[in-house]
Amino acid sequence: MAPSTEQETSPEGKSDGKTDLHVVEITRTIPASPDQLWQLMTSPPGAAALLGDGAVLGGKGETWRTSDGPHGVVRSYHPLEQLRVSWHADVVAPASVVEMDLRPDGEGTELVVRHERVADGGSIDLRQHWSAAVDRLAARAAG
Repeated sequence: MAPSTEQETSPEGKSDGKTDLHVVEITRTIPASPDQLWQLMTSPPGAAALLGDGAVLGGKGETWRTSDGPHGVVRSYHPLEQLRVSWHADVVAPASVVEMDLRPDGEGTELVVRHERVADGGSIDLRQHWSAAVDRLAARAAG
C-alpha cells in the first residue's frame, strides 16, 4: 500500500463566516483497511498511540485514562466507523470531545480526528498533539 497521506484541515467555519477556533481536525489516509485500522485503534498499543501511554479503550460508557493525565469516557463506539470519547486534559480541565471517523479510501482508510470544544488558546497545541498521535498510529499500521 502507498504511504499515509495527510491533510490538516482548517477549523470549520461558522455560518457567520467566522472560523471556529474551538475545533481541531486532522485528516489522514492510512495504508490499512478499515478493519485493520479499527482493530489497531481499539487495541492497547493503538489506544496508547492515539490517546497516550496507558490508555485502554473499552465499550461505550467505559472510562479510559493515560499515565500522564488525559482521561475520559467512551461516548460512541461504532466498529469500523466511529469512536468518540470525552477528553479531559487533566483532573481540573473542562471536558471536550474527540471523534475519530474511519472511511474506506482506495487501498487505505481515511481517518478524521476531530477535537471539539477546545479551550481558548489550545488549538495550536492540540493540532500538533493529534498530528503526532496519528503519525504514531500510522507507523504502527505500517508495521
